[in-house]
Amino acid sequence: MRQLHCCYIQNAVNHTFRSAGGGLSKNAPPRGYALESSESARIFSAFTSISIIAAIYGNGILPEIQATLAPPVTGKMVKGLLMCYAVIFVTFYSAAVSGYWVFGNKSNSNILKSLLPDDGPALAPTWVLGMGVAFVLPQLFAIGLVYSQVAYEIMESQSADVKQGIFSMCNLIPRIILRTLYVVFCGFMAAMLPFFGDINSVVGAIGFIPLDFALPMVLYNRTFKPMKSSLTYLINISFIIVFTGAGRMGAFSSIRKSILDANQFNLFSSNVVD
Repeated sequence: MRQLHCCYIQNAVNHTFRSAGGGLSKNAPPRGYALESSESARIFSAFTSISIIAAIYGNGILPEIQATLAPPVTGKMVKGLLMCYAVIFVTFYSAAVSGYWVFGNKSNSNILKSLLPDDGPALAPTWVLGMGVAFVLPQLFAIGLVYSQVAYEIMESQSADVKQGIFSMCNLIPRIILRTLYVVFCGFMAAMLPFFGDINSVVGAIGFIPLDFALPMVLYNRTFKPMKSSLTYLINISFIIVFTGAGRMGAFSSIRKSILDANQFNLFSSNVVD
């Protein structure tokens, strides 16, 4: 897993250099950084972006939970969370900032599509684009191993024979078949529904904002019961109010964007809607 995560970090760094290289190309498109003309559209876009950022930082939830499986819980959780957020900040933001600097408000959620415009030549050599695709594969393997582990456990709890060894043929073959079918199903659904940006924002608003920023404060107040006049209680209540409002606005703006983009949705389309 460490090697796969290193490949993931390397992939993000490569994306950064590819974006910068595309910006230095003589065929690079003109950059534009103008926002929407309507103030309401800018507000909705801001809350949609907050929802996407929340979904990105929500990537740390599952590794954080896994870090608590063995003692000492507190120290391992804090270290794992800090490391996870540091890696997310470096990898995601390096690619995001360089992509926006190069392509402006016309940047695509898929950097390879930005480097391969529909009109005009490619903005990077073929070997660079091929290397980008090659580095995406280890990233997908890591995602499949880590974030699908819960689904694997549920499936294998029904199919595994606990009396046999973990690598016995009666356990190994069903495990390979079930995991392969699950990955194929996920890939099929991803290819059928290429609405990555809209789905990401909806999941971030409805799932990750409450789960990351509101629910922990509620659980802390209910578990430790700090005095209502204490600073800890007031800060927790402030977080609950602010992020509950942000989650509601993010859900509304994300669903609104999905409705506006609905006319671009096509099953198995090669054009990913941002």
